[in-house]
This record gives sequence, structure tokens and C-alpha cells, in this order.
Amino acid sequence: MSGAILIAGTTSDAGKSVVTAGICRWLARQGVSVAPFKAQNMSLNSMVTADGAEIGRAQYMQAQAAGTEPRAIMNPVLLKPGSDRRSQVVVKGRPVAEVDALQYGAFKDELRTIVNDSLAELRAQYDVVVCEGAGSPAEINLRAGDLVNMGLARAADIPVIVVGDIDRGGVFASLYGTVALLEPEDQALIAGFVINKFRGARELLEPGLDQLKKLTGRPTLGVLPWQLGLYLDSEDTLALEAPRPDAQAPHGEETLRVAVVRFPRISNFTDLDALLCEPGVAVRYAASPGDLADADLVVLPGSRATVQDLAWLRERGMADEIEKRAKQNRPVLGICGGYQMLARTIRDDVESKQGQVSGLNLLPADVTFHQHKTLARPKGEAYGHEVEAYEIHHGIVRHQGEPFLDGCRSGAVWGTTWHGALENDAFRRAFLEDVAKTANRKFVPAPDVSFRALREKTLDKLGDLIADHLDTTALRSLIEEGAPKGLKIVPPGGPVTETR
Repeated sequence: MSGAILIAGTTSDAGKSVVTAGICRWLARQGVSVAPFKAQNMSLNSMVTADGAEIGRAQYMQAQAAGTEPRAIMNPVLLKPGSDRRSQVVVKGRPVAEVDALQYGAFKDELRTIVNDSLAELRAQYDVVVCEGAGSPAEINLRAGDLVNMGLARAADIPVIVVGDIDRGGVFASLYGTVALLEPEDQALIAGFVINKFRGARELLEPGLDQLKKLTGRPTLGVLPWQLGLYLDSEDTLALEAPRPDAQAPHGEETLRVAVVRFPRISNFTDLDALLCEPGVAVRYAASPGDLADADLVVLPGSRATVQDLAWLRERGMADEIEKRAKQNRPVLGICGGYQMLARTIRDDVESKQGQVSGLNLLPADVTFHQHKTLARPKGEAYGHEVEAYEIHHGIVRHQGEPFLDGCRSGAVWGTTWHGALENDAFRRAFLEDVAKTANRKFVPAPDVSFRALREKTLDKLGDLIADHLDTTALRSLIEEGAPKGLKIVPPGGPVTETR
């Protein structure tokens, strides 16, 4: 079996990443060597590969689903927004520029070559490459410079499946409209649809599926049922708006309440996924002082704009609440950008270019931003347990006080630049025990929860979704043979006609 396919979506968060991961796991189970690919990803959730390259967390997770080592060419272009108008451009795992949307256009020709070469390299090394689009392929204002959706599909002659989220409503209009807005040459590669997050009786959906096929000439290849708890390495903060799984029953006498500050430029919030798997830990995202009041632990997560998000924290009155907590010896954890905010001073001539600003002064530390970006996969020890993590930051922290991982602790305040530390089971349990003791809570971590095992179980569940609910015969045919010839063209508002 050999070939490629592209998974597009009617919107962001329609389920492209989940379907891509599911297809990767489904193929890997059959002994097919498979790799994920996303030409251009805009995300503040990233990961460091074994060789020190930065890629989107979703592509890292998809490589795990495929049973292969994550690599920079699986996500050759990563955009990390620092404001509403500017993003850091990461190419093949290394930052190369900080640009606005108009400046980014000047990079497109060079990046298109890099994207096409990366895809060609993967296709030469793997039997199948499962590509993921970005946003919607029907963003007609961006089509001329597109290199991740139909631009990629056209360049590499790859068939495309469009995923629609029925839970949001309007899925038939979204699927039909997506096809209708595309140029005829783009429509010729749209081979079918997948409906995601369906709840209810399938027979009630069938008349709509039949009519959609009549209108577009394309089949719906599967209807994926609603699944609670598939929060796998989301690319953007839309995932934070979705309902989170209900907390499991506590292993001890009490639930541990964790409030995570939802910064405007929150990054690597996947750090908290390991807490979601802990029975009795209730995680919520906070945007006001009242959201922090009854928390047993407040977490300041990563930020792509540390100085600006610190200012936001002060403007919202949340900084005062956090400072009050520290004085009352109530637990606070800062990770990466959140750790930097807890320091005495921050010297930033790189991201915000605001020079020296005052931190929250809750840890004996000082931060200086460097032009060079630290990308690493460190190992260490805390609470007597080994810890593996990863680092992605410009800010270098110099600290005194009691050591904590690579950072420090002062009273009930902890800080570290290490992402992913909480995924280490023994360390996570020991840290939560310390938090509970400090917070005077009768919380006991479960002794047998394995985050990695739960992750593998979830990836298997994604593979099951593909095997059980998609037309895998049709999927195989698309991968091996490409889009069927003579697919119908759907003019906006007009009758269906045949392609030439």
C-alpha cells in the first residue's frame, strides 16, 4: 500500500487532527509505514523532537499514533502568534523570523519549496503520508498563497476528505459550501466527507447524507460518534472552550481543585493534560480573580508573550489574588512563561522589547530574554523521581532558593521552565501530594495511573473510530489511486455539472 491523502475541515477544531491521528494508527496496526504531515501549522502548542527541532504538538502526537519518530519535516512551517498581527516563523524546527501577515507573504515562495520538498522526502521514506490541512480550504481570501490546503493538494495531486463538526450545527451547509466555494481544479480533488461528533440515531441523518451526495456528487465516507475525553494535543485555544471530562471520583477523601490562568497568549497548555487523567483532580481555566479564590493550586502556564500576559494578569486583578495566595502559603505553580512572571525582574529586549519590567516577585529569580531560542529535551530528578521534559523559551532564568526541577521553590510557590514534567507519573503524584499537604487537603493521588498508557489507549480508540465508522475500503482506494476522475463541479448557487 502506498500513497497519500489530505484531511481538510470546514472549520478550525472540526476534527482534522483527530481523524489524521486515527488514520495513522489504523494504518500502523496493519504494518503500513505511515507518517503525518502538516505543511503549515499555526499553534502555540509545540514540542521538541529528539534532535532538538520544534514542531506542533498535534504532529508529534500523530507521529506517536503512527508508531514513528517525530521529525521536523512532518511540520516544516510552524507559526507561533505573539500578538494579533505578528507571529514567529519556525522553519524545519528552527525560528527564522518574526513577521506580520503581510511580511509573511514574502516568504511564501521559499516556504512552498520547503513544504513540497519535505512532503516528497516523507513520501520517499514511508508507504503512506497522511496530510492535515489548516482551518478551512475555502478561505478564498487566502487561496492564492495557500500551501497547506488545496495548494498542497494540487501541487502533489493528493485526494482530499473534508471533515465537518455536526455538534456545531449547520454541517450540511458547511460541507456543501466548502466545495462550492472552491475552484473547479480544487473541487476535482475533493473526494468525500466525514461527519464528526455525531450524537443520536444514524437513521435520522441518512436523508441528509443522501441529499448531500446528490448535490455534490460525493459520498460521506463515515460518521464518527461523539467521544468524550479525546483532548489530544490541541493546536489552538478553541479546545479550551469545549467541555472538559468530568473529574473522576477522588482516590482519597477530597478532590483537588486546580485553576489554570487562561492567558490571552497561553501556550503549551497540554502541560495540564496529565492532571486531567488523575482521579479526583478537577481542572478549570480561569480568567478572573474569582476563578482563583477556592483553588487548591493555581497554575500559571506557558505564554508566547510573557510581558504582555503579565500586564493582562495585573489589569484583571488576578496578580493581586496570586500575590495574596503566596502570602497565605497557598500553592502556586509557574511553568515556563508563568515561571518567568513569578520572578523579581524580567529583562525583555526580544519579544515585547519593553526592556526591564517588574515580575510578581514571588520567587528569588531574575529573567533575561535572549535572541537564541532554547530547544531541549532535559532530564532531571525531583522528589526522588526521574523526570523527562522539554524546553522551548527565549527567557533565561537565574535563581536562588530551594531547587525545583531546573527552577526553584519559595514556600508554596514553585517554578520551572520544563514543559511536560507532569507527564512523569511518579513525579506528578509526589508533587500533588506536596500540594495537598501544603493546601491542607486530604487528597491522595491514585497509585496506578499511567499517563503514557492512557495516551496509547486514546490513540487506539482513534484507530478504532476509523476502523469501525469509516468506509476503509474507499479510504484505501483514495490513498492508493487518488481522487476519482470526473467528480462533479458545484457552482455556487447553480446546478451540478460534470468536470471536463
